[in-house]
Amino acid sequence: MKNPLIRLREIYHSLGDSERIVAEYLLDEPEAVLDLNIRELAARLYVSPSTIVRFCKHLGFSGYREFRQAVIYELAMYDKSRRQENSDIARDDTIERIAEKITNKNILSLQETGNLIDMGILKKCVELLLSAHNVLLFGIGASQCVAKDAYLKFLRLNKPCFSHEDWHAQLLMAKNATKKDVGIIISYSGETVEMVECMRELIKNQTPTIAVTRFAPSTIASNVTYILYVSAEESVFRSGAISSRIAQLNVIDILYTAYASLNYDESMRYLQKTHIEKPDIR
Repeated sequence: MKNPLIRLREIYHSLGDSERIVAEYLLDEPEAVLDLNIRELAARLYVSPSTIVRFCKHLGFSGYREFRQAVIYELAMYDKSRRQENSDIARDDTIERIAEKITNKNILSLQETGNLIDMGILKKCVELLLSAHNVLLFGIGASQCVAKDAYLKFLRLNKPCFSHEDWHAQLLMAKNATKKDVGIIISYSGETVEMVECMRELIKNQTPTIAVTRFAPSTIASNVTYILYVSAEESVFRSGAISSRIAQLNVIDILYTAYASLNYDESMRYLQKTHIEKPDIR
């Protein structure tokens, strides 16, 4: 089942003016679709029914009826009080309230990311990893931490993989890639200049690409081979990349575990072989 409210929040800034009117209303009052047909909703918002149809198609639905059914389903999963308790950090929040809000926001981000994963695409990504000679990992800033995590995971399974903190090294890695490799580009915005340049070099070399990025139109999302979407409604402290990093790590965990599962016996052998005993400090 598609998740319209998740998709709507992620794609909001790419909508036109009239569609944004619909988006703002439905983000504030999603329960309205329970009682309003398309003409009633259009009349309430002073837009045309065709605007609402275009809005629904922008979100990946065939029309208002399919969109409405998906909203009803999503509302059954996330009630209004659940959304409210994940509100942004306020100036007068206590440390206990901050801990509660951040925890709730991360939990919701993980749940929404799980709902956005296309299992067919995930399977194709795993098959691509299985056949690839090398896994090339790309990320800047907080996304580089996620790339490093992926590197350490696949390294334990003896899968040839490469990750560099220096962007110039990442660019050189992209320039030297081949069509027998696979590039995993981690970028929440999908517009990080350095990652876009690396992606273009990978495409020049016909290297298959997987993007871990938010559900929204972007340069990276429009050009890679496969996309694994993450959901994260970042707070005013966006520079910390809080929920998006958690969501990206979750996608990497899913990708890695699915890969290991399809190659179960060999994976278990390498996991045992690469286990590092911890010294007994008692």
